[in-house]
Amino acid sequence: MAALASDVVFHEGLGGGLQTTTTRSDDSLPEIARAHDIGYNAITGANPVLDPFIPDPGSTVLLPTRWLLPDVAAHSGIVINLAEMRLYLFGERESDHVATYPVGIGDEGWDTPLGTYRVIEKIENPAWHVPASIRAQKPELPAVVPPGPDNPLGNRALRLSIGTVLIHGTDRPFGIGMRVSHGCIHLYPEDILELFKRVPVGIKVTIVNQPVKVALVGGHVFVEVHETETGGGTLAQEAWQLLERKGLATLVNPEKLRAALVAHSGVVTDVSR
Repeated sequence: MAALASDVVFHEGLGGGLQTTTTRSDDSLPEIARAHDIGYNAITGANPVLDPFIPDPGSTVLLPTRWLLPDVAAHSGIVINLAEMRLYLFGERESDHVATYPVGIGDEGWDTPLGTYRVIEKIENPAWHVPASIRAQKPELPAVVPPGPDNPLGNRALRLSIGTVLIHGTDRPFGIGMRVSHGCIHLYPEDILELFKRVPVGIKVTIVNQPVKVALVGGHVFVEVHETETGGGTLAQEAWQLLERKGLATLVNPEKLRAALVAHSGVVTDVSR
């Protein structure tokens, strides 16, 4: 892959770096998030005390632009972690350069399916053939929405080898980093253009749900914990099981880990003893 702005160098599973910015009088967190290619969930999770839409001018905003790689059998193709609402694109061979983009995912009752699929079609300027289930909810919609600025699919789409699920752009970029779709994966308009150019038909797409990610980097244990609907107890159990499986449990400070689990901010945190 040719290096682009979305490319991040990962070392031992850790990539990127935390940044901060200062709000101006007309800023909102969603606008700041898009400017730094992160989603609504990521920026609000990292800044829980700030009003997302009217933050006080001069406030410091933490930009969670540091990530741990998802735990998958092979770092290849596209990997989407629903819990963090982020997509990772790996090169054809194992590489420390990974392209990564925030995404919007399926709303409650319209969950984005887990599993391993393939991209079976690339579509420029797609028309939206409105599913019958959506027309039943919104009968005012036409059977087909033509390409254009009001098309919910945006200007590029990647069809997956499962039903009607697509990776596509959106006419509502404020929904990136939220559960807003009927199962599809949404990207910012600028991100889908870049991803579309980089992926071939046939590329593998792995969709996982990992609210806890861990890595051992330079002798330190790092965790990344995202909000989950399963409850704090289950989240803690998942974290310790993952650490045990990776042989890292004895290197962890339990109080640091507990604090990271309670915060579930999505910010990569050192929880070493």
